[in-house]
Parts: sequence; C-alpha cells; structure tokens
Amino acid sequence: MKGLLKIFILLVVAFMLLGAIMVFTASGTYSISKFNNIYFLFKSHLWKVIAAGFLFWVFAQIPYDNYRKYSKYLLIGVIALLVFTFLFAPKVKGAARWIDLGFIQFQPSEAAKLILIMHLAVMIEKFDQKISEFKGGFVFPLIWIIVVSGLILIQPNVSTSLIIAATGFTLLYIGGARFKHIGFTFLSVFGIASIGIMIFKHSRERVLTYINSLSSGGDINIQVTQAKIALGSGGWFGLGLGHSRQSDLFLPESYGDFIFSILGEEMGFVGTVAVLFFYLVLFIICLIIAKKSQDQFGQLLVFGLGFNIILSAFINAGVVTGILPTTGITLPFISFGGTSIILFAVSTGIIVNVARQSMATEELRIAQVG
Repeated sequence: MKGLLKIFILLVVAFMLLGAIMVFTASGTYSISKFNNIYFLFKSHLWKVIAAGFLFWVFAQIPYDNYRKYSKYLLIGVIALLVFTFLFAPKVKGAARWIDLGFIQFQPSEAAKLILIMHLAVMIEKFDQKISEFKGGFVFPLIWIIVVSGLILIQPNVSTSLIIAATGFTLLYIGGARFKHIGFTFLSVFGIASIGIMIFKHSRERVLTYINSLSSGGDINIQVTQAKIALGSGGWFGLGLGHSRQSDLFLPESYGDFIFSILGEEMGFVGTVAVLFFYLVLFIICLIIAKKSQDQFGQLLVFGLGFNIILSAFINAGVVTGILPTTGITLPFISFGGTSIILFAVSTGIIVNVARQSMATEELRIAQVG
C-alpha cells in the first residue's frame, strides 16, 4: 500500500499545482482590469494553496482516532456557525453563505460536509448492526443529516445541501442501513428540497432555465454558453497554457466554478479527460485504503471523504458542460477559493493518516507473527 499512498499524495499535490497554474491563466485579464495587477487573484489563491499544503501535512500527522472523541462537539459547533451565517452574514448574490474573517471568506457549509462525514462514521460504527433498524439506529444519524442539510438549504445553497444528503445516505448504505429506509427518506428529503428550490428565487430560476434549455435545445445561461465555446475551441489537445480566449472577460469568473472550461480550452479534450480520470484514480485509491483500514470508523471516514471529492468533481464537470443545472460547486483543489481547497486538503490529509496507521498496524502484526 506504500506505493498507492505515494501516488495518492502525488495526485493531491499535482491537483493543487495544476489549480495554481489554471487560476493564474484564467484570472490574469480580470485581475489587471479590476485591480490593475495581473497577479492579484493568483497571489490571493497562492497563499491559500500554501496553507492547504501545510494543513494537508498537519492532518496527515494527527491520529484519526481523535475524531471519535470530538466529532459530536465539532458538528454542534459547525451547526451553530450555520445558524450564525443564516442570521447575520451579509448576502452575496442573494445567498448568506460566507463569514468574512478579513484574511479569508469562510464558508461553514464546506466544513459541515467534512465534519458530518466524520460524525456519521462514528455513529454507524457505534450502532453497528442496529443501523439496519429504523427506530433503533437509522433515525439518529438521519437527524444530523436533516439538520445540517436543512440549514444549508435555507441559506439558500441547494446544491451543497443535496451533496451532503447524497453523501450522508451513501455512507449509511455502505455502513449497513437498509435500502428501503434510505430510499424512502432520500425521496422525502428530495421532495422537501424541491419545494425549497421553488421557494428561493435564484435556485428556482436556475432549475427552470435548465428545464427550458432541455425542451428548447438552447443553453442554460451565458456562463454555460461561453464555457461550451471554451471547451469546443480547445479541440483535442488545447490551445496551450495561457492561450485561453474565453478568460479575457468573455466567461464571467472563469477562475472559479467554471475553471474546468478554461482547462478544456487550454489543455483540450485529452486534458479534461485526463483530469477526470485522475480524480477517479484518487477515489479508487481511497476505496483500497478504506478496505485495508483496521476499523469500521476508518473505513467509513475514508470512503465518505473520498466520495465527497469525486462527487464534487463530476458535478462541477456536469455543470460546465451543461449536463446539470448551474451550481456553486467547485472543482476540488483546482478552482479559485479558500474554504474549498483548504478543506479538501484537510480531507486528504486525514485519508493519508488512516492509510499510515493501517500500514503501521499491519507491519506490527507481521513482526509479532514473525
């Protein structure tokens, strides 16, 4: 497993370096027009990459057993932050999602994904076989999923809320919950989320525009139109790094959620497929690490964190290509942003620690047998 772990670490570092390069090429024109400094957004992103790299290393050293003791308190804390964000945070583009810390805009919903996965893994291990019983086990983790996804839904942040629900229910299924319990509950949650989508103006407009695009054959919005132009103009092998035309203010905020289109324009079809393939490789390594973990908590923790990464990556690609409605889901490690890249780095650091402890335990067992 040492070889796979090295590949895993290499992939995480490569994704972050690729992200830094792509943010630079995608944000240059905007930075010089808005801030009169071509490096403005790149420098802002670069220190976050450095912080993410440091936290990746830190969390790779922290024994993952510690999270058993503190996951509940961390989850209560992040729920309090979600409530605070909803009540007091200023709205940006119609949504209250960020807390301004001065040096960074922190998005509690991103932290909520990580911490909820952590606590669900603790609860599933604790209930063990009882997780297959609705009243005796399943309902307790379900309450946490509903509370967290519900608070994020009313921000409003429908896409993140659905990702949290999907990840939570997948984790419950892997942990032994019955499919009929998950299916019935997920359909109920999806129904409530659908009502939420129709209540909130910006999410309602996004979904209705998406539905209209399917029926009329048109594009969803200007961002998706320009993103498709970028992807199409990249051809098989791309225009080359730094040669994007759509990032010259044609594609709004091309360095953020739609950076995948600039990647396609500059690196071509081959480059985009390669990036998605390596996300898949990252997830497969997570599955192997999970399988070799010495306890159920470690298995579920690694699976949940890995699933969140690949789900986010493929949803982002789906949005950029117009397959899915527009969301605010970032491309893991690559999109511009602070909270996202830092928490993905923390997630992968935790995965590395689980792998290292599993290897250490296995080596000790072999030594004792020998």
